[in-house]
Amino acid sequence: MKEMKDSGVVWIDKVPSNWELTKAKNIFNQRNERGNANEVLLSATQMYGMIPQEQLEGVVQTKEETDLQTFKTVHINDYVISLRSFQGGFEASDYEGVCSPAYQVFYNTKKINHKYFRYLFKSDGFIEKMNSLTVGIREGKNIQYKDFAQSIIPYPPYVEQLKIADYLDLKCAQIDSIISKQEAIIEKLKEYKLSVITEAVTKGLNPNVEMKESGVEWIGEIPKEWICCRIKNIYANVKNPIKVGPFGSQLTTVDYVEEGKWVYTQRVVLDNNFKTNDTFISEEKYEQMKGFSVEEGDILITTRGTGTTGHIAKVPYEYCEGILHPCLMRIKIDENKCMYRFLYHVFENSAYIRKQIDFANNTSSLPVLYSYTLNNLYIALPSIEKQTELVNYMDNVCNIVDKKISISEALIEKMKEYKKSLIYEMVTGKKEV
Repeated sequence: MKEMKDSGVVWIDKVPSNWELTKAKNIFNQRNERGNANEVLLSATQMYGMIPQEQLEGVVQTKEETDLQTFKTVHINDYVISLRSFQGGFEASDYEGVCSPAYQVFYNTKKINHKYFRYLFKSDGFIEKMNSLTVGIREGKNIQYKDFAQSIIPYPPYVEQLKIADYLDLKCAQIDSIISKQEAIIEKLKEYKLSVITEAVTKGLNPNVEMKESGVEWIGEIPKEWICCRIKNIYANVKNPIKVGPFGSQLTTVDYVEEGKWVYTQRVVLDNNFKTNDTFISEEKYEQMKGFSVEEGDILITTRGTGTTGHIAKVPYEYCEGILHPCLMRIKIDENKCMYRFLYHVFENSAYIRKQIDFANNTSSLPVLYSYTLNNLYIALPSIEKQTELVNYMDNVCNIVDKKISISEALIEKMKEYKKSLIYEMVTGKKEV
């Protein structure tokens, strides 16, 4: 084990005694040129570094008439401080091009191994240090180059930089491979669950039962004894079986308090766990909005959001006193016609409701579920007795599959944490190659 010395810097702690500790300005300098012979507009990504903007999906592209020669110059192996650097460190560039004037570009003035510094600038300790230097009150807060330049960073001998970078390349590739395999396992498990539950809620459990056409292309054939109806036909016979959140009365930050009346948020429904709800409004605001109050047994449905629309949860008694978030819809169902757990599996774990929602949103990039859309969604319904049998089966399938998914997710999280720890230990010399 190498002899260590105290760096005098909290996030670095001890480093090998032959390592240099120096201000970043002694290794790097800010680039202030404009334009580039290669007129490619680069954007900062935390996963891929600086890449051509045209490779990014969902990003508003720069107008053709934009003069890219007024943008900041980026050369290969330059480093860029972006508006998100406080979250993910500095980005390195493998491309020639230009970048937004909002970014800050710098380059090395001393001989370095660029891969070593890419790892250093992505290590948790370094990011935490840079985060402490952020300025600005909005989410897009900035790290100033001048503050980075005055920061102490490790500067190992070049040969050691090379060894560390090569070692991390090897180990990180192995870790990423394990993570990718577990992610593939999770996807297969999710596909299996979707297939099994979709089959159960449209075909039942008896493969030999006589079938009939449902009349709905997303559902296909259903058992002869089942019915196919619209969601509105399973609502409870009450005055207001359906209610949408207070779109006309948006909540602002001043309305929220530490304790008060519950606000049922989209996050609560997604987790199907009301204990995670920590959002409250004042008694006064509640009185203004109690027309959108929620009661025990209500079913809440998310009404918008990519990947979130159509999630449902049932309100338990201990959390019933509250109001609807603007992105939620409340319905009441007749459980003599449709059990909540059966409806839950139809919405959460099967495919045909999702296909109907997607079809209703075929002209919109952001899925939205309106009350009239919900009313007219089709559902295949067996008898309550059959629903009970199916719910027991589906709950069991989901419990088994979800446990396997949790095991893979835990391993992924463990490997990610190990990777972060390994990078930190290597770039600060606490672990030898």
